Amino acid sequence: MPPKPSTTLTEAELRIMEILWTQGPGTVQQVLDALPGKPALAYNSVLTTIRILERKGYVEHVKDGRAHVYKALLERKDATRSEIRHLMSRFFRDSHEELVLNILEDRGLDSEELEQLKKILQRSESK
Repeated sequence: MPPKPSTTLTEAELRIMEILWTQGPGTVQQVLDALPGKPALAYNSVLTTIRILERKGYVEHVKDGRAHVYKALLERKDATRSEIRHLMSRFFRDSHEELVLNILEDRGLDSEELEQLKKILQRSESK
């Protein structure tokens, strides 16, 4: 039996999704050209990763002549929330509080961030 596809994005998948989120739909070549960093990836590597994303339901393609144009179906905010839920379940026993406290203990807050957090908490309490 094949392994269950991951619900989180791998590093390679995230790089490609970033291109589709920021630049919109594109062909494999357009995605490849937009990828930052050296060494450049091979065309087939990008194509394989895009096909995996398509099997996962994160992108879809439409035919434009002979080319396939890929577009993101998964929005960035949904991917972010999924990653945070995954992180919480793995390291923080599904506790939002433990996650937030860990972040605050690790890096602290400046006065502006603290004020912003207070406003968020006040809005949350009033709901």
